[in-house]
Amino acid sequence: MKKGLGFRVLLLSGIGLLVVLFFVFDLGQYLSFTALKSRLEIFKEFYVDHKMATMAVYFAAYVLVTALSLPGAVIMTLAGGALFGLFTGTIIVSFASTIGATFAFLVSRYLFRDWVQNKFGSKLTAINRGVEKEGGFYLFSLRLVPVFPFFVINLLMGLTKVRALVFYPVSQAGMLPGTLVFVNAGTQLAKLESSAGILGPNIIISFALLGIFPIVAKRITDYMRQQKVYAHFKKPASFDYNIAVIGAGAAGLVSSYIASTVKAKVVLIEAYKMGGDCLNTGCVPSKSLIASAKLISHVKRVKDFGFDSGSIEFNFEKVMDRVHSIIKQIEPHDSVQRYTGMGVDCIKGRAKILSPFEVEVNNKKITAKNIIVATGARPIIPNLAGLDKINYYTSDTIWDIRKLPRRLVVLGAGPIGCELSQAFSRLGSQVIIVQRGSQIMKKEDPDAAKAVKDRFQAEGIDVLTGHAAESVETSLGANIETRGEEKFLVCDHGGEKVHIPFDEMLIALGRTPNIKGFGLEELGVELTDERRLNTNDFLQTNFPNIYCCGDVHGRYQFTHTASHESWYATVNALFGKFKKFRVDYSVIPWATYTDPEVARVGLNEIDAKIAGIEYEMVKYGIDDLDRAIADSEDHGFVKVLTVPGKDKILGVTIVGNHAADVIAEFVLAMKYGLGLNKILGTIHIYPTMAEANKYAAGLWKKNHAPERLLAWVEKYHTWMRN
Repeated sequence: MKKGLGFRVLLLSGIGLLVVLFFVFDLGQYLSFTALKSRLEIFKEFYVDHKMATMAVYFAAYVLVTALSLPGAVIMTLAGGALFGLFTGTIIVSFASTIGATFAFLVSRYLFRDWVQNKFGSKLTAINRGVEKEGGFYLFSLRLVPVFPFFVINLLMGLTKVRALVFYPVSQAGMLPGTLVFVNAGTQLAKLESSAGILGPNIIISFALLGIFPIVAKRITDYMRQQKVYAHFKKPASFDYNIAVIGAGAAGLVSSYIASTVKAKVVLIEAYKMGGDCLNTGCVPSKSLIASAKLISHVKRVKDFGFDSGSIEFNFEKVMDRVHSIIKQIEPHDSVQRYTGMGVDCIKGRAKILSPFEVEVNNKKITAKNIIVATGARPIIPNLAGLDKINYYTSDTIWDIRKLPRRLVVLGAGPIGCELSQAFSRLGSQVIIVQRGSQIMKKEDPDAAKAVKDRFQAEGIDVLTGHAAESVETSLGANIETRGEEKFLVCDHGGEKVHIPFDEMLIALGRTPNIKGFGLEELGVELTDERRLNTNDFLQTNFPNIYCCGDVHGRYQFTHTASHESWYATVNALFGKFKKFRVDYSVIPWATYTDPEVARVGLNEIDAKIAGIEYEMVKYGIDDLDRAIADSEDHGFVKVLTVPGKDKILGVTIVGNHAADVIAEFVLAMKYGLGLNKILGTIHIYPTMAEANKYAAGLWKKNHAPERLLAWVEKYHTWMRN
């Protein structure tokens, strides 16, 4: 039995017993309006003789009724007014009702919150985030409107993450107006014909307006707070543009495209090259290099395909020429000419935001009603002693290399480091990967990372995990003064100094948002502790008309999420006065293009364990897949996490050939709530890699086969044969 489960069962049983006894013995008859009026004089006489005892019993009974969510709180409130008067009755009822509500809140939390959060966690993400930010405010608004049953609010709030220290005072303050109304009515009990008469239409409307007031007040406060940030800036009477987009990478291009499509006037400002990192230094060149390197790897494996031998001759410079020719081939998709043809004003130059409405570029000031910051990110450079004495490469500069490194040390084993390590190794470099942590690809599950590491080592890549880089040196202990000397990366490995010789170094430690040099900090745009732009759910900064999207936002640094965010930023900027959309991060896929590829969507096992989310896991080995065997690519797996006992998909990790393509079916399924049964019932072309998805679904189905029913079916078949 799980820890605490026995006590939970005991507590739930005790509460259930008390509720059952309440109804079995018809105790509700004593909490009716008729019973109260008929016994009122008796209660008053007892109260005159035993004031403190009456208050204590009344207080305890009220707490118990409220804590157990039993009917009768309204009648008891009336009784409080009738017995104790307006002042004393209000005090007693206010504290008794709040204490009882808090007990109900805590019991609901203890018994059910973990189960609800684990079962429906993915659907409650937005609610949890909203409650965490403004749970007290919304609780207060609900408490003001007696149309919402208070016991329902108690129980539901217990399922959220609102703190008890917030719940108690907010509940007491929010219920106080309603308490006053009912206690005051109780003082006039003799004149009342029924409890229903207390809440007439006028009272209901008044309470509804009272409940709406905090929401309206908050909107007004938010508006005033927003206007305060503009207090020192002069707003132009008219604007040159509806939107000024800073940065022409994936995020900026898509933002400009959307804005121009809906006929907004937009200016796109880029200091470097159209297309940003993805086209010029990221996705396009890296995948081009990986494709060339993969061809060489196939030649090295000719015996796997039935050939006796094979070889390939190549010139590394020509390989790099091909990379740049592919960039040139794709360049027109992101060109000034194309976007100018769409109606976008494209300006080459470095933008500086002078005010929330004014941008300077090439010594010219332009005004814009909204600004979208899409300035991307840059490689992280570590603070290593001696690093400034050598020429090193990053993912931005490696594409200028013309000579294949003999020994290449790669600092960092994330997606960029792993992809380029394998590519250069296959092209002939002796590659050494240096990783501070104990695992490469630290965001992936250990079995996925191990599959990649095993392939790396089989191909001759030296993978050094647990090695913390400390400095760069030449001879042992000497700093680098000239380029002709032997270079070493000095690492700490379990307290031991390790010297790794190299000819060239690639730094691949991730990327940090580009926030400097655009006037953001001077303007007062807020940043997070991680030094990225701080935005709300609508991608607005603390200046409501300044939005951001893409890598500068820093949440997910992928081209496809940059494009995804761009839609929200642009639509909210242009049409936010009518309708704003919260950016949806519920289903974000990504892939690392090593060989084997690693693709993922949703939760993996690491994330699920950290979040405390219960799951079931099925894992189909691709070594059993016909197409993979035919292609001599029979390695890897499809791993699916599901809600326990259900086919609802929580997350998928695929390791294998074309994993980034194969996972698309699961991305679609998760986006639209399709389970494994739907995938199992879908016809897949034979033979394809995508069949692995169906077989993984079939494995889940087999694990959930109704064994008892099948045992009876077997008996039926036996009976039919005889």
